[in-house]
Amino acid sequence: MPGPSPGLRRALLGLWAALGLGLFGLSAVSQEPFWADLQPRVAFVERGGSLWLNCSTNCPRPERGGLETSLRRNGTQRGLRWLARQLVDIREPETQPVCFFRCARRTLQARGLIRTFQRPDRVELMPLPPWQPVGENFTLSCRVPGAGPRASLTLTLLRGAQELIRRSFAGEPPRARGAVLTATVLARREDHGANFSCRAELDLRPHGLGLFENSSAPRELRTFSLSPDPPRLTAPRLLEVGSERPVSCALDGLFPASEARVYLALGDQNLSPDVTLDGDALVATATATASAEQEGARQLVCNVTLGGEDRETRENVTIYSFPAPLLTLSEPSVSEGQMVTVTCTAVAQALVTLEGVPAAVPGQPAQLHLNATENDDRRNFFCDATLDVDGETLIKNRSAELRVLYAPRLDDSDCPRSWTWPEGPEQTLRCEARGNPEPSVHCARSDGGAVLALGLLGPITRALSGTYRCKAANDQGEAVKDVTLTVEYAPALDSVGCPERITWLEGTEASLSCVAHGVPPPDVLCMRSGELAAVIEGLLHVTREHAGTYRCEATNPRGSAAKNVAITVEYGPRFEEPSCPSNWTWVEGSGHLFPCEVDGKPQPSVKCVGSGGATEGVLLPLAPPDPSPRAPRIPRVLAPGIYICNATNRHGSVAKTVVVNAESPPEMDESTCPSHQTWLEGAEASALACAARGRPSPGVLCSREGTPWPEQQRVSREDAGIYHCVATNAHGTDSRTVTVGVEYRPVVAELAASPPGGVRPGGNFTLTCRAEAWPPAQISWRAPPGALNIGLSSNNSTLSVAGAMGSHGGEYECAATNAHGRHARRITVRVAGPWLWVAVGGAAGGAALLAAGAGLAFYVQSTACKKGEYNVQEAESSGEAVCLNGAGGGAGGAAGAEGGPEAAGGAAESPAEGEVFAIQLTSA
Repeated sequence: MPGPSPGLRRALLGLWAALGLGLFGLSAVSQEPFWADLQPRVAFVERGGSLWLNCSTNCPRPERGGLETSLRRNGTQRGLRWLARQLVDIREPETQPVCFFRCARRTLQARGLIRTFQRPDRVELMPLPPWQPVGENFTLSCRVPGAGPRASLTLTLLRGAQELIRRSFAGEPPRARGAVLTATVLARREDHGANFSCRAELDLRPHGLGLFENSSAPRELRTFSLSPDPPRLTAPRLLEVGSERPVSCALDGLFPASEARVYLALGDQNLSPDVTLDGDALVATATATASAEQEGARQLVCNVTLGGEDRETRENVTIYSFPAPLLTLSEPSVSEGQMVTVTCTAVAQALVTLEGVPAAVPGQPAQLHLNATENDDRRNFFCDATLDVDGETLIKNRSAELRVLYAPRLDDSDCPRSWTWPEGPEQTLRCEARGNPEPSVHCARSDGGAVLALGLLGPITRALSGTYRCKAANDQGEAVKDVTLTVEYAPALDSVGCPERITWLEGTEASLSCVAHGVPPPDVLCMRSGELAAVIEGLLHVTREHAGTYRCEATNPRGSAAKNVAITVEYGPRFEEPSCPSNWTWVEGSGHLFPCEVDGKPQPSVKCVGSGGATEGVLLPLAPPDPSPRAPRIPRVLAPGIYICNATNRHGSVAKTVVVNAESPPEMDESTCPSHQTWLEGAEASALACAARGRPSPGVLCSREGTPWPEQQRVSREDAGIYHCVATNAHGTDSRTVTVGVEYRPVVAELAASPPGGVRPGGNFTLTCRAEAWPPAQISWRAPPGALNIGLSSNNSTLSVAGAMGSHGGEYECAATNAHGRHARRITVRVAGPWLWVAVGGAAGGAALLAAGAGLAFYVQSTACKKGEYNVQEAESSGEAVCLNGAGGGAGGAAGAEGGPEAAGGAAESPAEGEVFAIQLTSA
């Protein structure tokens, strides 16, 4: 069995709550009255829905109870003090069910209220008018049948999304259902095509339900505006049968113009116009064609319809028939001297006029008789016809041409006896003859030569010049005429009559003449370029000054021609001192050749040959007059001496003696000026070893960084550096950079002991030796015999002892040696301790120390000192005494004899001069 419905559950929950309250109040039955309860007291149910009602009481033992209502029941459930009943298909707008119980001879009642609601399922907007005039009101009406309660209903009229009117029906009776909203709206242009709709809202949220909305289907409004003026009709008042004329109909103030419909007709003929829109205006155009069936008065109608209204205009059009007059010739083509009759006729009611002479009355023909002459050929006769139609006079005309046949005529105007044409441009050669039929014209030379191509476009050449016989002929006869053709052309200066180059010989006589060709014959004038008045005429005595360019110009009416004529005056060779010097100095490496230019035309050939001594038969290379890729090879060595130069051309030869000297610019290299030089400090100062080759002998000047050579007696270390040496003579300079190094003997600059204070036996001390020398000095040490555990640094500059003993006491010598000498310094180290230690140690180990000392001394003398160097690793590992770069004690003594002053180190030093310094090693 299915469980109870949700409504039943709510009713049961209410019942149990009531029973609980009843039990709670049993103890106070005598104090509290009994009651009946109905749940829910107030309910909203959608129309046609169902509802569970719960009726209960607190009476402990009710006699009977029930639920009174007019609504349909579907099921009932009972208990001792409660009753639940389902009501279905609730349609009444409002009902009041009653819950009752009989208790202690009293009737207990509880009344409820059930109201129904209906959603706005139907929202209807009444239809709008098909067309609404702009500026007039129209009605919007919205109907929502059955929806309610009306008091919770709100209706809204909308234009698109814009709200026009919104109305709420609050305050209406609860039983009221359905609603109607009506509004009056002014139609506007912008409302055309707008959608209007109605929205209904049923708001039951205050009753615990939702908001129910619905909208009507949109309805489109079409608005229009139509001008009260009639259309403007443009059409001809008269229309001839068979003709076509345009007609037009225009109207302004239309909205929307695209919706307007235009009817244009002539009589019962629909003209199907083309409509053109321009804003709120339209123009309808069509072509009206008149037919013979429509002849007479007809109406042209233009009707414009928009929004159910129309505007119309009518115009009268008269359709008429008026053919052109008929013009005839008795003979269209006659021979000269024959008679011709011309006749002009037209339709009835039309008056004809022939050659300005009207007919007697309308409807009669007009005639003209004439004797044909040459002047009547191609004559046009004109006939006019006039007709009155509807108050207007119409005119039509026709023409006809008469052809008269006659023999050819060659007039001077059409075929001149003398022709003169310019050469060059294309021309059409014309010799025309009058005649009918059209004569043929033929022009040829009398000797049977060239034929002129008449009537054709072609170039005019001088070969066409001459006399021609022209003959014109047709079937009526022929005509003959002689013509002369002259072709004019501009002057021409060719190489035969006026050569471009002319050569004269100095001292002879000559004249400049140029012959030009042209029609008419040209005049020729020659003058020197740049000199306006220097006109060349007659016989000249030739000098060099006559050489140059002359401008010859030939002129006639057809134009002019000009030509440059170069006159060359030739003469024998001649030497000039500036261009071919008698004394010349050749500089080695300069790339120069002997310049020897000789004046003469044509250009003389020059050859210079050595004369005597080392130059005998030697050719001297000459510089070419103009640079060219085939210049002679430049010699590396040129023998100085005397050369004889000969210049020759076809007009003679000349000779000249030339003395040639050879010199060279400075040159320095590694052999004459070494780039690296070494000096010894203290040596007598001298100049750098730098010399240069060259002629004349170059001078050499050396400076250090721009400073002149210093004047000093001896070389010092400050002289080391970079020097710049420059060699100079009359032909240039050469330079070299020289690096000078200064070497000096070694000097032990510092010999120091650390620590400077006392050291107890077993302590550590270090001896440091610093030497100054170039090239760098080699450091060597000599230690006392028997000194063990001596360590040396990598460059021998530091000697260190760890755990000093008495055997480490004594004299230490440091020696510095390079290629320029040796220098040594000595320092004495004394090792002392507590007297007790000395006594015990001396007694127990005296013999051993003596033996070890002697053996070690012998070993040091025979091993380390013989080698001349000391191996640091061996010394550190073995603890042997050190004697480097010496030969035992004797060598050390010798070095000590050479040593200089010693640096104090807090220990006893013994230099060669006998000074004593000591380090006192004490115990703690």
